[in-house]
Amino acid sequence: MLPVDDRQLRILMKKMGINIKELKAERVIIETADKQYIFENPSVSIMEMKGQKTYQIVGEPEIKMKINEEDVELVAEKTGKSKEEARKALEEAGGDIAQAILNLSS
Repeated sequence: MLPVDDRQLRILMKKMGINIKELKAERVIIETADKQYIFENPSVSIMEMKGQKTYQIVGEPEIKMKINEEDVELVAEKTGKSKEEARKALEEAGGDIAQAILNLSS
């Protein structure tokens, strides 16, 4: 395969109907059922082809557990600790309720 410089690649992609734009973003957050992926100052590209957009995020995410409020209440109730202490214990235990209770009970 022949080497293609950036300018030639953009021209070729434009001819194929592919459009790429850079998006200046301060933060991107992706939430799943149990985690948050937080990208600070990421590089974000938007590629549009045939009416569909694809977003590409480049950066190193900080991963945080999503702590369920019901879990916080359960840990607080079982240990007699405050909700703040229960939430912190759950975060330290990676969301593991039993481990959080053990940690606060000892």
